[in-house]
Amino acid sequence: MDKKKADQQASPQNSQRNTITVANAPTKLSRVLAFLVAGGSLNRFEAERLGDHCLNSTISALKHNWGIHFQILPERVPTRWGKYCDVNRYSISESQLKRAQRALSMMTLNRRAAA
Repeated sequence: MDKKKADQQASPQNSQRNTITVANAPTKLSRVLAFLVAGGSLNRFEAERLGDHCLNSTISALKHNWGIHFQILPERVPTRWGKYCDVNRYSISESQLKRAQRALSMMTLNRRAAA
């Protein structure tokens, strides 16, 4: 599995399909979803760079409110103190990509309509 980090940009072919990027997504939900739709994967510490301090809650909201199912891969990451912490790495499977893209488009349209 390709583990793109939060500070990397989306590949051109992914960003051409969807003009909503991490940089211009208006909400925390849409920033996280835009990153994952672009082919990225995140754990809770990497999500901090996107302004998400509780990634598991964001993933839960995307699942329950938008019907998006995520791939979840458990992993161990080092802490600042030399210990290890168990976290989950979230990504979007190919089978969920269209649903996630539709949700991302709807989030942005709803946000523009409200403005």
